[in-house]
Amino acid sequence: MHRMVRSAILLCGLVATATAADSQWVLQQSTLTYHVSHPLHQVDGVSHTARGKGVCHAGQCDLLIAVPVKSFDSGDSNRDLHMLQVTRGAEFPLVTVRLRLPEEASSAATISADLEIEFAGQTAHYKQVPFQHVTQGKDVKITGTIPATLSDFKIDPPSLLTFPVKNEIPVKVEMTWRQM
Repeated sequence: MHRMVRSAILLCGLVATATAADSQWVLQQSTLTYHVSHPLHQVDGVSHTARGKGVCHAGQCDLLIAVPVKSFDSGDSNRDLHMLQVTRGAEFPLVTVRLRLPEEASSAATISADLEIEFAGQTAHYKQVPFQHVTQGKDVKITGTIPATLSDFKIDPPSLLTFPVKNEIPVKVEMTWRQM
């Protein structure tokens, strides 16, 4: 009986330790910027409306981010409307990103993340994308660039004056996460 009580106390202690080690995160602020290159001009579309949550457990953090496609602003409403048409934004109104990061206990300034991005009805996977991170109290700022391409999402490059845009559409990410 004494051994069973001791085992139960030890098990409760392990469960409490494991639960205490879990952490939950919420996206406080974000700037996502895509870049499109055309022989006649360069375009950036920016969104500040991403929402996200995450949980860290057993040495890794899983984060989910969603941003409305229509929230990206390039400074030209006609261009933004065309972008919504090309990316099938009415049918697929959200871009969702799932990130898997190592839960950093060290002070390493760069971490690598595996990403799964759903956009325009397609899913693309990116492995070991480097991100810089800075911890300030309960906040963690993550910055980096996702090497996205139109072909990753089966989007035909739109053309202007018969010249198509380049396939590369890198997405610059600036996010501030807060531990809850």
